[in-house]
Amino acid sequence: MKNSDNMSSKDSMMSKDIVDVAVENGSFNTLVAAVKAAGLVDTLKGDGPFTVFAPTDEAFAKLPAGTVESLLKPENKDKLIDILTYHVVAGKVMASDVVNLTNATTVEGKDVAIDVMGSNVRINNANVIAADVGASNGVIHVIDSVLIP
Repeated sequence: MKNSDNMSSKDSMMSKDIVDVAVENGSFNTLVAAVKAAGLVDTLKGDGPFTVFAPTDEAFAKLPAGTVESLLKPENKDKLIDILTYHVVAGKVMASDVVNLTNATTVEGKDVAIDVMGSNVRINNANVIAADVGASNGVIHVIDSVLIP
């Protein structure tokens, strides 16, 4: 048996980029659709490393009715890109690094606030509900709200 046939799921995850990990997870269908609509798939499949604060489908569902549908329209692509790149930080920032920070500059250009209260971490008004989801080109931290720049 070859080594590659016997990979652990963690090793398997590390060979997948951020987009592949998000697609396979199944909780990020809206995020993946938005990344595709914004034309950011190739960017997030790039070398990175990237840190992505990834809102779940439930996080997108909290937005006012019609917001997601409106953002996915071609005429709103620039606004969608701004929102999505506001969820990405250049570099690989693990949870152990985040606890020492009070903010981080996003790819969009604005800072997000980082607030650590015991074992709870908030990015602006979003709670981190899962941290350090590894990918070959960075890390995903799952959040429960969409960040708006």
